[in-house]
Amino acid sequence: MSSKILVLEDDQLFNETLQDFLEEEGYIISFALDPYSALDLTYEENFDLYLFDVNLPYESGFDLLKKLRDSGDKTPTIFITSREDKLSLKEGFLSGGDDYIKKPIDLDELLLRIDAILRRLSRGRKIKIEEYTIDTIEKQIYKNGKKIDNSKKVVELLLLFISSNGEVILIDEIKQTLWATNQDASDGSIRVYITQLKKLFPNNIENIRGVGYRFIF
Repeated sequence: MSSKILVLEDDQLFNETLQDFLEEEGYIISFALDPYSALDLTYEENFDLYLFDVNLPYESGFDLLKKLRDSGDKTPTIFITSREDKLSLKEGFLSGGDDYIKKPIDLDELLLRIDAILRRLSRGRKIKIEEYTIDTIEKQIYKNGKKIDNSKKVVELLLLFISSNGEVILIDEIKQTLWATNQDASDGSIRVYITQLKKLFPNNIENIRGVGYRFIF
């Protein structure tokens, strides 16, 4: 399947140049000219990579990515910018960026950077547990190739368990992972998600009463 890239660049001519170049390389491209339109697109579909300009109308690419990261969006991101100072470089990485390329860009260099990130992504994208496969990017669980209908928070909770390597996950840690700081976390919702996971892994989840949960491999 071709990788999907969201291009956010307010210079329409350069935006179209990027679209044409990347589509010729076989990528599926969506594009936006401002951060608000880009944010809307991230709600409508999942992308494999974001390609964000930094200097944009309304807010910077840094600000947009920080907003996405705070909402739990971990999509790899390359910033394109004309900024030269090290503080901007630092800000880009602190906001959650994965790479940084300066204008005027070499399109072949950009392609190499995109390919490198997507290769790294594909190596860690799929996780297998028993007869289940978890797609860590699309936040989907499959059984024998067939998608199982679960909410993304259920999958995010499962991925948290997997990353814990059998250690106890505290309830507060679950809340911090599943909900952004401006959202109300819910003990009741956690219990619902645990119940849904137990339907898939009936013998793997241990409830440490009043403390948290542990996933037994």
